[in-house]
Amino acid sequence: MPSYKIAVLGDRDSVLGFQTLGLTVRPADTVEEAKTLLHTMAKEDYAVIYLTEQYAQYMGPELERYKDRLTPAIILIPGKEGPLGIGMAQVKKSVERAVGADIL
Repeated sequence: MPSYKIAVLGDRDSVLGFQTLGLTVRPADTVEEAKTLLHTMAKEDYAVIYLTEQYAQYMGPELERYKDRLTPAIILIPGKEGPLGIGMAQVKKSVERAVGADIL
């Protein structure tokens, strides 16, 4: 049985602090590099990947690819610039799909 891992992916300033929590940190300098890292981590037994909204906004097809898969769960988090609202919108869609109504 694989040993699942948790990672944080985003720009260096937004993700480095997560190292103190024992999470794998994958800083990316560009969106293209973030896309490559996401696909690599998906193949490496990462169960959860936290991804900054600043990169996620340009990674629609990549996020869609993993949306209905069991792993990795991709959770959007605000980057150093603050929240863009993408993560909350994603949570809202998931709740609507699960419950059948907008309860948020």
